[in-house]
This record gives sequence, C-alpha cells and structure tokens, in this order.
Amino acid sequence: MRAKALPLVLGLMLVGCVPAWAQAPDTVLLEELTWTEVRDLLKAGKTTILVPLGGTEQSGPHLALGKHNARVRALSEQVARGLGDALVAPVLAYVPEGGLNPPTGHMRFPGTITLAEDAFEKVIESAARSFRLHGFRDIVFLGDSGSTQAGQRAVTARLNREWRDSRVRVHAGEEYYRAAVGEFPRLLRERGFREDEVGKHAGLADTALTLAVDPRLVRTDRLHPRGESEQLDGVNGDPRKATVALGKLGTDAILTRTVDAIRKATARR
Repeated sequence: MRAKALPLVLGLMLVGCVPAWAQAPDTVLLEELTWTEVRDLLKAGKTTILVPLGGTEQSGPHLALGKHNARVRALSEQVARGLGDALVAPVLAYVPEGGLNPPTGHMRFPGTITLAEDAFEKVIESAARSFRLHGFRDIVFLGDSGSTQAGQRAVTARLNREWRDSRVRVHAGEEYYRAAVGEFPRLLRERGFREDEVGKHAGLADTALTLAVDPRLVRTDRLHPRGESEQLDGVNGDPRKATVALGKLGTDAILTRTVDAIRKATARR
C-alpha cells in the first residue's frame, strides 16, 4: 500500500469505530443526559417526569442516613422503565425532618438534615415549574419518606388549580408510599411477623426494603429490637429477621402499585 493512501484508509477505519462512551447512554436519569438528548426524548414522547423525594435522616445504628435517597432513586428508575415514557429527576435529599430549636423528630440524632415545610414546598414547586417550562406534561412526585407526603399533596393541589386550563398535570404519587407503609407491612404480617417486629421506622420492613435495594447501607452487626431504646437510638420494630427476599416483596409491591397508578393518572386527557 502506498504511503499517501494510508491516511485515507485510517480515516475510513476511524469513522466506523465510534467508541462506546460516545454513544447516547441507555438511561432514564435526567442528570445523565445532555440537554439535547432531553429535548429529543421529549419530542419522542417521554413527557412524564418522576421527581424522587428522599431524605437524610437517622434510622437507628444499623441503617445509613441516606436509605431514603438510595431507595427512591433505584425504585424511581425501575418505575420509569416500566412506564416507558418517563424520565427521573435528581433525588431531593433534603426534606422536612423535624425542628431545629429545640431539635425535634429525627433532628435529635446527628447527621439528619431538615428543611422547613414552606422551604420544601417551594423547592418542589420550583422544580415542577421548571419541568412544565421545558415541555413535560405529567409531573409525578414520589416520596419515600412520610415527612414529604403533606408537601407533595399541597403543591400538587396548588399547581393543578393554577394550571387547570393547560394540559400539564402534577401528581402527588401517593400510591408509592402507601405500598411501602401499608401493603408491604400487611404482606409481612400475613407471613407470620408480629406488628412489633415489622415496626414503623428502622424495623423489619424498613430494613428489608433497604437490603433489597442496597445491602451496603445496612450494618448487619448492629441489628437489635426496639425494646425500651427508641428514644435513644431511633429504632421502632425488630430488624433482625430482615432479608433481601422479604425486601423484594416490598419493592415488587411498590413498583407494581406505582406503575399502575401513574398509568391511570396520566392516561391522555
């Protein structure tokens, strides 16, 4: 091969060898996309945006502070893939967790971060307004924590009143949380676990859900029942029998209920 032909051959080879990292990613996570990719996905019909609401709070000595953030991020991604027409906004890790002066609720434990209720509502309202501006038609809040539920409902009602003459709707996404704290505990009780084992915070249900999503967030050498210690270490329930398999019962219930509820709510008007 003559030397002057070599650059042409190399150029043709390079054209057909686009590196994998140069391709558009297979992701539904907004923060992993470029603005042009989001624009094109909106044009292609992905007009539902899931807004995951987590929280940074104590959950006893055995669960990491970011359990809500990890769970809602992973489950929102699966919900979006199940829906097929949705993207997932970045997780909001700062939500109402109690008072500051004096410290109340989870704020009595180091590491917890709180927002005032009005500040929280302003943040998620501003996010919703941003998504409406860019062309999303259904904005769905998915809160993994009980402390976000009232704010989700308030902002949803407020914006839907304001936007009643438009095609954009906000959804409180309450089925997600209902499945986590209602259906999942019921499934555990049906399998013979007592109410005082299932618990309401950092107990069997809470710990099993976290194990199913990210076992690294669970300190299995620090599991103990509530006893008389809730005020001292934040445990309500008995996490010692929590397993990944039990947690999957909960994640499956959350995913099924949430996808079904969103499909019904976002059926084209």
